[in-house]
Amino acid sequence: MTWSLIARDGNDIGLIVASKFFACGALVPYVGPRTAVASQAFCNPLWGTEGRTRLETESAETVLADLVGRDAGQAIRQAHMIDATGAFAAHTGADCVDWAGHLIRDDHSVAGNMLAGPDVIEATSAAFQASTGSLAERLIAAMHAGEAAGGDKRGRQAAGLTIHRGEDYPWLSLRADDHADPLAELDRLWQVAQERYVHFTLGVPTAKAFSGSPTRDHIDAAIAEAEERRLSEGRPSLSQAVEK
Repeated sequence: MTWSLIARDGNDIGLIVASKFFACGALVPYVGPRTAVASQAFCNPLWGTEGRTRLETESAETVLADLVGRDAGQAIRQAHMIDATGAFAAHTGADCVDWAGHLIRDDHSVAGNMLAGPDVIEATSAAFQASTGSLAERLIAAMHAGEAAGGDKRGRQAAGLTIHRGEDYPWLSLRADDHADPLAELDRLWQVAQERYVHFTLGVPTAKAFSGSPTRDHIDAAIAEAEERRLSEGRPSLSQAVEK
């Protein structure tokens, strides 16, 4: 019912998913400071919650083999994951609905089921490798390529994007739960994030800096600079926020 992409870019860990299934961004992605699990098909969320913690100290192959071995429903499960060393592992159960499969590259993995065909994950992977820009932009571009190759054979409904930057909490978490063009909606949300959100994160506390930024001067300056640049380029705000 889904395809997803996990990637590492420097210290950033990202996971993006799209599906003809409501709120796939809620049940599929499990991301930690240095690890990630995508649990999909007839998903078992415990693979994700347990896996992202164990992957901090255990290899992806070890964790995946244990999860598969313990789960009587493994034939209808699909999952792929990255451990803290950057190694990947993937499982596609024998009873996952065609087309179903996965691939692993040096810096990313892709897996999907109920897809139009293998071209979906191949196109997703190739586009990610060829793309430039931020990790968020590369992940979204890659999924657009997968959709152009056929995507979920039933249609489209939801998508989600999560990025962690070395913290227990996400740096970015976007979802389109029920949308006619969910990847385009992620595009829009990413553009809206450039207006204020990404600049606000400059001052958010971290494990190494418990208080974060003691002032907001540099945050306000970054927001003002982004606003000036957007206006000078003639780009309208894509936010749907309502002012009072």
